[in-house]
Amino acid sequence: MGIGFRELLIILVIALVLFGAKKLKTVGSDLGSAVKGFKKAMSDGEDEQNKQLSDLANGGKDADFQEKTSTSTKTDSKPSV
Repeated sequence: MGIGFRELLIILVIALVLFGAKKLKTVGSDLGSAVKGFKKAMSDGEDEQNKQLSDLANGGKDADFQEKTSTSTKTDSKPSV
């Protein structure tokens, strides 16, 4: 099951009647740009992830967090009334 050629043609004709050719061209262009940007972002994210994994596999260092060593304690002193 899915959308056949006939159903797709009917949907496109209805969209053409509702919005007009000029508006559909603009919407199509904007949609194409959005898809292109999304694919680029996904590719960049995968590249960054692969780079980080290969750095770790090649003896790279994991995140280095410093521990707090101060032992200051707070005491709440309430004045007597």
